[in-house]
Amino acid sequence: MNVDLGQLLAAAELAADRAAAFLLREEGRRGPAEWSEKGRADFVTEVDRESERLIAETLLAAVPGSAVVGEELTPSSAPKAQSMPGIAWVVDPLDGTTNYLHRFPFYAVSIGAVVDGEPVAGVVHHVSLDRRYRAVKGGGAFQDGEPMRVSAVTQARQALIGTGFPYRYYKDELPLYQAHFAAVIAGSGGLRRPGSAALDLCYVAAGIFDGFWELKLAPWDVAAGTVIVREAGGIVTGLGGESAVVRHGSIVAGNPAIHGWLMELLNGAK
Repeated sequence: MNVDLGQLLAAAELAADRAAAFLLREEGRRGPAEWSEKGRADFVTEVDRESERLIAETLLAAVPGSAVVGEELTPSSAPKAQSMPGIAWVVDPLDGTTNYLHRFPFYAVSIGAVVDGEPVAGVVHHVSLDRRYRAVKGGGAFQDGEPMRVSAVTQARQALIGTGFPYRYYKDELPLYQAHFAAVIAGSGGLRRPGSAALDLCYVAAGIFDGFWELKLAPWDVAAGTVIVREAGGIVTGLGGESAVVRHGSIVAGNPAIHGWLMELLNGAK
């Protein structure tokens, strides 16, 4: 399918900017009585839903005939995102909702474009800092217009690693995560958990994090960040090494050296 990747990127940037402006206007205006739980510690508010509606409206107007797969409005379509023909937008209208509700300034809008099952463009807007990360396949990765590259760290003991806690599936995944946590803490230079997988991946692309892993992520958590990391020279795979990561599953990302170290370490942890 012949697609203008520049057009996709422009549409994603416009939608992300509109959603970010809306999120900033609404920040701090939703008290705990308005928070709903989709699952344990998995909050959603009307802000998430309205942000997604705004994104979908913008994307569908800019690229008629495309489809939107979003965390709040169309979650049932997520398993199909990597096999859909044509253009599918995989959207997280507010990645880091708990952070947002508590005014912890680490949350983002994430929009990935998937064409015939392949992630080809991504935009992540770090709302509180008004910082934009973007990439298209074959075009490099950029932060506010400046090129990004993954870090040059090759020694695990010097590496700063990002992660996310398995709060949705903690009963099933906690023992494995604890083994991973212990192994990474023992072997790396440090571990951080800010609370937004989309931004964690951008931090890998920017060379801030040298690696990142998380269990049980969703397609909208990783669709945009995967393109951005890969275009910055990094590697993104599933925990089993699979390259198709726009799905429900675990993810490992990093510069080439640290990705390899993480894969060996995590798969050996019990």
